Amino acid sequence: MSFDRSHQPAELYWHAQAYPAPEDLAGREAHGGDPRLRRGATSPRAVTLVVSLLATAVIAAVLLVLPTPYAVRTPGPTEDTLGARGQSATEMPLIEIAGAETFPASGELRLTTVSVYGGPGGDVLIGDVLWGWTSPERSVQPVELVFPEPVTQEEQQEQGQAQMISSQESATVAALTALGYEVPTTMTVVAAAQGTGADGMVDPDDVIVAIDGEPLESYPELLTALDAVTPGEDVVLGVERAGEPVDLTITTGEGDGRALLGVLIDPVYDFPVDVTIRIEDIGGPSAGTMFALGIIDLMTPQDELGGAVVAGTGTMDVDGRVGPIGGIGQKMYGAQRDGAEWFLAPADNCPEVVGHEPEGLEVVSVGTLAEARTAMEAIGAGEGHDLPRCS
Repeated sequence: MSFDRSHQPAELYWHAQAYPAPEDLAGREAHGGDPRLRRGATSPRAVTLVVSLLATAVIAAVLLVLPTPYAVRTPGPTEDTLGARGQSATEMPLIEIAGAETFPASGELRLTTVSVYGGPGGDVLIGDVLWGWTSPERSVQPVELVFPEPVTQEEQQEQGQAQMISSQESATVAALTALGYEVPTTMTVVAAAQGTGADGMVDPDDVIVAIDGEPLESYPELLTALDAVTPGEDVVLGVERAGEPVDLTITTGEGDGRALLGVLIDPVYDFPVDVTIRIEDIGGPSAGTMFALGIIDLMTPQDELGGAVVAGTGTMDVDGRVGPIGGIGQKMYGAQRDGAEWFLAPADNCPEVVGHEPEGLEVVSVGTLAEARTAMEAIGAGEGHDLPRCS
């Protein structure tokens, strides 16, 4: 049988020309052979390539485990303020109310959290940073922006717990006030801020009892009175000092467009209803709005949610103002992950919301507890489409 090379495909023919026949190889090897085909021979270029690859791999491995000066925020767990906490045998309501009638609630009101990696007590590796830069659910920031002041892990946890306790108190005051209760408050001065009109006027342990001659029974009343004052105007602050009444003329300052006294107050509330909130393992002030809504829902016969799952965030002042928080993007993604269809966002966080809403999550802008309550009721009634959105 003859073999005609002229009928081979070009590719096969090239291979036939490129590789010598076995007998030719044997002959070349016996006489020293072609150095390109000699067994055991390695070119300098190949050695350089192997060494470079190994060095690159070692450097990459080292870099991946080196700490970085960044903190990474990720979606944290969410909790239903209308639900329970603990194991099945020891479950307790997250919000428990004594001294007033409560009503069953359908649906869920989920507070949202952020998990932070880096800062006190932990390092963020380069791999974590690269992942954070490419994930829409995560954010990467220099650690000093997330933790502006150097603190230990223990100090950070203590601050978070203190903020959580204050948040629970403020939310309870705001919710009970919205429901028509009076919450008598003893407002004791801790200190005056330096450089303010109160500096040198008030003393520690002064108890505030009046403003411009009007008696004050609660902290919300004091804030409401200050809302009627133009920043920079004088007010007459009535205090009890060592059991004696004293009137102090104080020039107000300005903060967030409101008149400020310039004093640090330690309020002690006399709650007409006993509200217990069980959330010891979460810190910070940002759950206030959802706590307040949970209290209102439980204490009203109306089924506000109508089975809807609503998540949200925002600080809560005693006078019902919703304040901005950090990590709004991660909280929206955490809400979506845990089944929320709606999200209540502080109005002041709207610039961070626009264009970053997870698909399928309806985000509503709220600035006060009254607005948040209206939104909750509208969503439960199936009328949420007309609610204000961030724009």
